[in-house]
Amino acid sequence: MADLRLGLALWSQASDWPAFLAAAQAAERLGYDHVWTWDHLQAIFGDPDQPIFEGYTALAAVAQATERIRLGLFVGANTFRNPGLAVKCVTTIDHISGGRAIFGLGGAWFEHEHRSFGIEFGTGFGQRLDWLAEAAADARALLDGGELTSPGGGRYAFDHLRVLPRPVQAHLPMMIGGGGEKKTLRIVAEHADMWNAFGLPETLVHKDEVLRAHCADVGRDPAAIERSVGCKITIRGTEAEAERVRRATLEHNRTPLERVADDHTFWTGTPEQIAETMIGYRRIGFHTFIVELPAPYDAETMDSLVHLVKPMVEGAPVPG
Repeated sequence: MADLRLGLALWSQASDWPAFLAAAQAAERLGYDHVWTWDHLQAIFGDPDQPIFEGYTALAAVAQATERIRLGLFVGANTFRNPGLAVKCVTTIDHISGGRAIFGLGGAWFEHEHRSFGIEFGTGFGQRLDWLAEAAADARALLDGGELTSPGGGRYAFDHLRVLPRPVQAHLPMMIGGGGEKKTLRIVAEHADMWNAFGLPETLVHKDEVLRAHCADVGRDPAAIERSVGCKITIRGTEAEAERVRRATLEHNRTPLERVADDHTFWTGTPEQIAETMIGYRRIGFHTFIVELPAPYDAETMDSLVHLVKPMVEGAPVPG
């Protein structure tokens, strides 16, 4: 059976820097496997005009202030930087951290921030996924030390580009987020070491079947891709108290409750309830959980996941 892995994705909105950094350092002390943050320029929950930190510079600072935990963007917005620049950024973080970087990449979706910052958003999601497919292939070549000259006719126009120094890691892992069945999961099959998805177990069973079909088409072993599920967890001794804390957190982030009423990625309850939910995902082959944690960064939930929930999940019988 695959090992259980826990990542903590810190919301970078509605926080100050000392609290953000302290949460990342606490994740390392508690034994989380990785810490992530968003790649957004405006807040994506509630009012977009809230304080928010830029992703790569935040990760660089966390890299300097930690020793063990792995680091990545959840996930990098491909529209913000061409893949050569993105590889340069993540390579720098790999050196700062001594080889702990993960290259998170996605197609981007939040039009408001693109319009506000004057960043090209493309004609639609399909075009952005075409850009992502090209970027993922280019990034993999550059991360592996190749020299890249674009063939022409695509989004990018590299000219004998090499990124030096190379990453510390011989193979710096790439994580791609998303569940689009025609394009995104094809990109995952071709290039990703990790795949992150959101959804109920029955949804992810189907998405995983689609991914496996794409892997067969491109000659990739599907077992080579680590499956992770994104979630937002609040844990207390009673479900009612956990819900009270969740609502207070949403209020802190200027997010009306009705805006997330249908968001099934909020898991709220007792340690036993959260463990039962996680075991359900383990049964379908998702053994990595990336837990989004909003400011003001719930220390009790962070601690309970490691010391109460994780032993229950690891002790449950799971096939495979």
